[in-house]
Amino acid sequence: MTISSRFAVAIHVLSLLELNKEGVNTSEYIADSVNTNPVVIRRILGMLNKAGLAQARPGVAGARLMRPVSEITLLDIYRAVQVVEEDALFSIHEKPNLKCPVGRNIQASIEPIFSSAQAAMEQTLAQVKLEDIVGKIQASDGAC
Repeated sequence: MTISSRFAVAIHVLSLLELNKEGVNTSEYIADSVNTNPVVIRRILGMLNKAGLAQARPGVAGARLMRPVSEITLLDIYRAVQVVEEDALFSIHEKPNLKCPVGRNIQASIEPIFSSAQAAMEQTLAQVKLEDIVGKIQASDGAC
């Protein structure tokens, strides 16, 4: 099982908006780049719009960034598309057998580790700007 692809798609969408800021970024155009359905793009754009990262208005062709890429972190994007709730990256099975010593103590034993691991991942995402991703794309291949 993996984390929802919404996060990667959102990074893709925002990178495309930056690299094609002179063009018209319709959901169809973006969907073609992502290779998905425009409905998926509109849903993600709605989340990014709500988070103040991208502007997309129903019935108006063309989405755009609302902040410079130098001010958007991967953590901002991660949170915008609601990949996981706070302290919920790792699931712990519910209802272990409390008659068993392992079942009785497993949750308390691993929850702090899971919480720490999620915090470390989020700290890493907070250090990477969308500008870094866009720069790597430009260095590799340029714009669309």
